[in-house]
Amino acid sequence: MEIGGVDHLAEERSKAEFDVDAMKIVWAGSQHAFDLADRMSKLVSTDPVFGKDNRTMLDRKDLFKTTLRKAAYAFKRINELNLTYEEATKLRFFMDESNYMGLHWAMFVPAIKGQGTEEQKEKWLPLAEKMQIIGCYAQTELGHGSNIQGLETTAAFDSNTDEFVIHSPTLTSSKWWPGGLGKVSTHAVVYARLLTEGQDHGVHGFIVQLRSLEDHMPLQGITVGDIGTKFGNGAYNTMDNGVLRFDHVRIPRNQMLMRVLQVSREGKCTYSDVPRQLIYGTMVYVRQTIVTAASTALSRAVTIATRYSCVRRQFGSQNGGPETQVIDYKTQQNRLFPLLASAYAFRFVAEWLEWLYNDVTDKLKANDFSTLQEAHACTAGLKSLTTSATADAIEECRKLCGGHGYLCSSGLPELFAVYVPACTYEGDNMVLLLQVARFLMKTVSQLGSGIQPVGTTAYMGRSGHLMKCCCTVERAEDWLEPSLILEAFEARAIKMAASCAQNLAIFSSPDEGFAEMSADLAEVAVAHCQLIVVSKFIDKLKQEVPGKGVKQQLKFLCNIYALSLLHKHQGEFLATSSITAEQALLATAQLRNLYSQVRPNAVALVDSFNYTDHYLGSILGRYDGNVYPKLYEAAWKDPLNDSVVPNGYVEYIKPLLEGKLHLSRL
Repeated sequence: MEIGGVDHLAEERSKAEFDVDAMKIVWAGSQHAFDLADRMSKLVSTDPVFGKDNRTMLDRKDLFKTTLRKAAYAFKRINELNLTYEEATKLRFFMDESNYMGLHWAMFVPAIKGQGTEEQKEKWLPLAEKMQIIGCYAQTELGHGSNIQGLETTAAFDSNTDEFVIHSPTLTSSKWWPGGLGKVSTHAVVYARLLTEGQDHGVHGFIVQLRSLEDHMPLQGITVGDIGTKFGNGAYNTMDNGVLRFDHVRIPRNQMLMRVLQVSREGKCTYSDVPRQLIYGTMVYVRQTIVTAASTALSRAVTIATRYSCVRRQFGSQNGGPETQVIDYKTQQNRLFPLLASAYAFRFVAEWLEWLYNDVTDKLKANDFSTLQEAHACTAGLKSLTTSATADAIEECRKLCGGHGYLCSSGLPELFAVYVPACTYEGDNMVLLLQVARFLMKTVSQLGSGIQPVGTTAYMGRSGHLMKCCCTVERAEDWLEPSLILEAFEARAIKMAASCAQNLAIFSSPDEGFAEMSADLAEVAVAHCQLIVVSKFIDKLKQEVPGKGVKQQLKFLCNIYALSLLHKHQGEFLATSSITAEQALLATAQLRNLYSQVRPNAVALVDSFNYTDHYLGSILGRYDGNVYPKLYEAAWKDPLNDSVVPNGYVEYIKPLLEGKLHLSRL
């Protein structure tokens, strides 16, 4: 933590009613995870090469070259310090600059590990791990993203030469968006339709070399480049998202990833003993990491908004006294504290998803596919729920910081621009919700058939009780009881699902009904996913949590998360008779009381995220709260202030002032 000079938030920190160091470990997940993150974040934040203060002021070419320098330096330091894979991953994380290495390690290498044969792994992984080749993951196309089965790129097998011919038959089949593709990657795992003996065997992965290892020029038949500047200053423009087209590019047969499906020398396709469903296990893993990233991005935004809300004072002064801290206004608390609670809620559901991934993987290895469909549905839904909520929350935090939040130096515009792609990558959020809804409708249709709902849908097995359920809350304090909160969320979810299932039955065909009812079905999926997050937060409270006052703060946050959702969606709770209007009012009253309980601990709760000023990247969110002098200093560093008189004065301003504009040649 960069702490220097006067701590303007010291008084706020002195109000903490819990052990902040213990909460840091709870947030990290374990003592080991905390120690690892703490070491790597300090290593990065104290190294000037990783500085990013001017990132939003650079033009695209300078920005990209600077990022290349940092990425190369990071790899150099990783080798010099002999860091483990886990340590190296954390170092790149705290470097906080999107670049090709992220995709190389998180997508290219795992694709070969998960889908390659032992021989393929022996050949390609050593090269990739030493970065003697740099890879990307070329799946999304100009015309197809979420619909993977609709990909148009083809890989036709030529038995005469024992090669696959990779081809882009249409403009829309151009690979579009892969990070690292535009200017850096030498190789790609390319997803294409496998064609053998006139048959289409669906989409499979192929290792394709894109550029020469001698001069980095594209190989014959390959057209590749960057897709252009993206939203926001700095932000994701550090990444060379690319476009790629193939003109009958030939690769050896053994460069198809063949762990699941093998193509023989004669072009015959045979499936191995490896379960095809293992691919879905990888999808569970990827979406779990996205939920973890949502909690991280949200916690960064909340840290900035919380600290600045304590520093900023507006109105309310009497008799010449100080103005009121913005955080003391109930309107500010009502907008901010549910976001703080959401950051913790998303972190804990991500922990559970990590357990789920390991559980599903173990079952798949034993050829047990019983939980796969449910796991796929809940990870899809939680990816959608958390990323949408986080994107909205970052923008809300910007507005909570007033006008200064609009400055790039606040860190919030760039954080928003970097984060919002999460709402569409690895599955468009609305498409994912509708996948969840299909699963829920199937589950509802099976109730009473003897097939028992499992996992996150287990509550549907008590539909008889929940459909008749009447909330027993009588006083505002009753809303602190986890079982009553959970039952209200369960009743809302099953009643909404049952109502949709009933309405779907009216239509002449399931597809027609699903198309017509899609908006309602998406709301059913959201209700189900919110129930999952609430239930996993409640489960967290049942675990042993060390540290004075830590569990009490987590209870406050859990209740704020649940009751703020109940307040926001009270129309659904009331329409389904899951609660009464009086109970909704009691929930709102209890929510106000909870805000008062959290207020003294607000700064300590965001300190528990343990972010360095370097990683946070925000003057408004500085640990020491020394906001205004630093904003003033930053203004003078802008390139526009390099000269007192602006470039263009003689041509465009002076003639205007002298009334000679009509004589000037613009």
